Amino acid sequence: MPDLLSPEDALRLNVLLAGEVLAVRIDEGARLLYGLTPKGEAKLALNPLGRPDRYFQRVRELLGGHALDSPGGYPVHLRRWTRLGHAEPKKLEAMLKLGEPEAALAVAYAAALTDELARRVWWALPTMEVARAMLAQPAVRQGQMGPLLADFLIEHLPFEEDPVTAMNFVRAVLAAGLISSQAREQLWLKGKRRPYYLVGFLESLPDALPPEPARLLPEGLPDHPAAQLLARCFSSTGQSYLKAAELILEKPPAHEAVYLMLDLLGQYFADGREALAQLGVCPAEAAALAALAQLSNTVAEPILTKTTAIGPLMRRHLEPLFAPIIGHLQTLRGAT
Repeated sequence: MPDLLSPEDALRLNVLLAGEVLAVRIDEGARLLYGLTPKGEAKLALNPLGRPDRYFQRVRELLGGHALDSPGGYPVHLRRWTRLGHAEPKKLEAMLKLGEPEAALAVAYAAALTDELARRVWWALPTMEVARAMLAQPAVRQGQMGPLLADFLIEHLPFEEDPVTAMNFVRAVLAAGLISSQAREQLWLKGKRRPYYLVGFLESLPDALPPEPARLLPEGLPDHPAAQLLARCFSSTGQSYLKAAELILEKPPAHEAVYLMLDLLGQYFADGREALAQLGVCPAEAAALAALAQLSNTVAEPILTKTTAIGPLMRRHLEPLFAPIIGHLQTLRGAT
């Protein structure tokens, strides 16, 4: 009958599942099912009866019944929650046996992900999104999969056309701290043409950026948090930070990049809330520190919540907000 598996397929699937299967992957186009086992990869050719889409649904129902005692396949309630990292730890191994890409992605996002589970996920679904999600997990960054995933993201970054997605890939790689200094330098140089790459550097390496010429500090500055912030800004890496921030604000690609950048600036300049004008610091520089210390994503909300524009049109909407911010950055760079 068209709603049943062929006897041959049913027999081979049950034989496979009777052994130790770590993960399952289905290639409907090639009509193949792959199983990851402790001994390597097993491959089964499937012979659909009737409509292939319905037949593969029957296959997934068999897998679901075996792995999760869920004859309907990947349960609908799990689909809703697992992308948010809410998959139950005890179910993660079973979810990789369903032959469902969405289930594998859910495991990639799970807070309880281990290095071994990451290896199985990567076998089942080796995509850019999966690599980024798994690199966010400490157990993966510290395990054997970390360097492999970081190298994969760097290698495939040039093929990512969406700027926000590319920005997040760079953030993930730099936060993981697993790429070579040479690869990091190349990323920084590419950021001159794609400034959204630089966001990850300001987030993870604010005081370890390729240097720019330092500025001379005023003499006699007190031991004061705002004075220390000024010294940070005037240092060679501080000048590099300011220049990179200016580049990013001149061409943010989308809302997410704007919100993130404003939060990063507010965090960097947090100690500038106390005025330095009475301490021998140039009033314009003291005012710049104080103004930049007030930044967060909320300052852009009145503008961005009223528009879905991205790119140049979004930047025109933001110009009244960004022009003073860029002016403050230039003041601290000594560029005005």
